[in-house]
Amino acid sequence: MRVFLSAGEPSGDHHAAVLVRAIKARQPDVECVGLGGPCMAAEGCLLIADLTQLAVMWFLRVILNLHRFVDLARRAERSFLDDRPDVCVLVDFPGFHWWLAWRAKRHGIPVVFYCPPQIWAWGSWRIHKMRRLVDHVLSALPFEHDWFVAQGMSSTLVGHPFFDELHAAQSAANDSHGPTSASQGHPTDRPQRPVVLLLPGSRGQEIEANLGAILRAAVETAQRVPDARFVVGALNDKYAERVQQTIHALGSTLTGLDLRVETGRTRSLMREAACAIAVSGSVSLELLAARVPTVIVYRISGFAHVVQSWFRHARHITLVNLLAVREPIGPTRREWRAPREVVPADPEEIFPEYLAVQDPHMAGHVVEWLTQSATREAVITRLNAVADRVAHGGSAARAADAVLAVASHGRAGLQGGWHSGASGPAAGSTPCRPSAHAA
Repeated sequence: MRVFLSAGEPSGDHHAAVLVRAIKARQPDVECVGLGGPCMAAEGCLLIADLTQLAVMWFLRVILNLHRFVDLARRAERSFLDDRPDVCVLVDFPGFHWWLAWRAKRHGIPVVFYCPPQIWAWGSWRIHKMRRLVDHVLSALPFEHDWFVAQGMSSTLVGHPFFDELHAAQSAANDSHGPTSASQGHPTDRPQRPVVLLLPGSRGQEIEANLGAILRAAVETAQRVPDARFVVGALNDKYAERVQQTIHALGSTLTGLDLRVETGRTRSLMREAACAIAVSGSVSLELLAARVPTVIVYRISGFAHVVQSWFRHARHITLVNLLAVREPIGPTRREWRAPREVVPADPEEIFPEYLAVQDPHMAGHVVEWLTQSATREAVITRLNAVADRVAHGGSAARAADAVLAVASHGRAGLQGGWHSGASGPAAGSTPCRPSAHAA
């Protein structure tokens, strides 16, 4: 049996690598080949090329690299013709993967999407393209699975691959240091002087757009809770330097703020933190697992605020909030102009979200959590309820079962086109791990 996999970003490379490991654990003679990165290669996947080198965000960069994407798509198609795979598995990176899915489908190769594009949140009209090009979806979230099924897609609910990584890391820590509490966020584990964790994102433009607002909220918090300490979690030394540059630029406005910058310690810092302010991204899932009350920020321009109000179909921007509410997907209020005044957070949110000019309210939540233990414990109780439902490993194991079923029997191998999948053991981790900040 031959499985073709493609992952275009470091996080996708990691998830695909764990999936390769789970596939080989079930069927050791499976040949895995495709486009990806060093994590996939380390698990024995034969790479046609390193697609992760082209993980670009900006439209202009995509245009400038268009010829390289076309060349990679052609090389993948040549692989389809020379050594026909039994299934093509795409991991995230939808822009390029639409091309690849089209090439696989025209050669009659079943297409499975793992970590599918979030078209339930943005651009839902793309479901027509997805029905045409994708045979089966491996859904990470319960409401995502339900939405795809309602739209006529074949889907398996496998769970979020992030939790595979988290459970593997916790198992490794237990082996090294003995058992730890399942709830990393238990208040008795924290120092007496409260620590507020500041997570400005894992991309340079995120830090540039958000860190100033986050630090201003920290200053206001410190004025109202003088014994609070603040820690900025940076992904690596490069981003720590950018953080330091921003701190230096703000100069005297930060005078008296007990602030330090830590590199590569996000997970351990969460165990110390009483609460956090974080840029929106999958880091919210780690904050959920650690039971850390968090304010979510993602600064956008007034124009972008208006545009997103017309195209967004998810009630919230943060996965934790989408998992917590009863109806996460639905029309949002369309706006004709950016808000000119401070707008409080939605009371249904576990993690208050802010997209525009709401800095005073950001600090207000943090102050409340630091000074009113009952309010903070109420948030932790809600986080416990969500985590009990979704924070389980085994995504790669369930995904591997579905991939092998499609490879062996096509869509008929999944008994009627979709199933929810049963809980299974985590597929393990790989030392090539992306940051939890990745969006």
